[in-house]
Amino acid sequence: MFEWKPEYSVQIPAIDAQHQKLFTLARDLHAAMSQGKGKAVLESALARLIAYTKEHFANEEAFMRKNQFPETEGHKLQHDQLTAQVVDFQNRFSRQESCLTVELMEFLRNWLEKHISGSDQKYAAHIRGRAAA
Repeated sequence: MFEWKPEYSVQIPAIDAQHQKLFTLARDLHAAMSQGKGKAVLESALARLIAYTKEHFANEEAFMRKNQFPETEGHKLQHDQLTAQVVDFQNRFSRQESCLTVELMEFLRNWLEKHISGSDQKYAAHIRGRAAA
């Protein structure tokens, strides 16, 4: 379900590596869910994915500011919205008010694919253009 594809590349090796790790962590969470692993295993996999996502977003936002990407704040807002949604889910899951579902996994996959293929490609093109100038 979470497979990295070459067309996701933003042609910035450090960012591509981070994106690939996000796909790996999401794939690990999906595998644990699909295999019916216990709550502790799922919580741990979800926590790793969320922690790395926050780290990646912070790195990406710093990179955009450093390279004077004019849409940094709008991009950060997308990150903040996803983070809030996923942390809220994590809290509800920990309180046993929610469970991991295929629909949640599809939402995460679709968000990752759309965000990388759309928003991330925009800042990457800006940065590549600055480097070529």
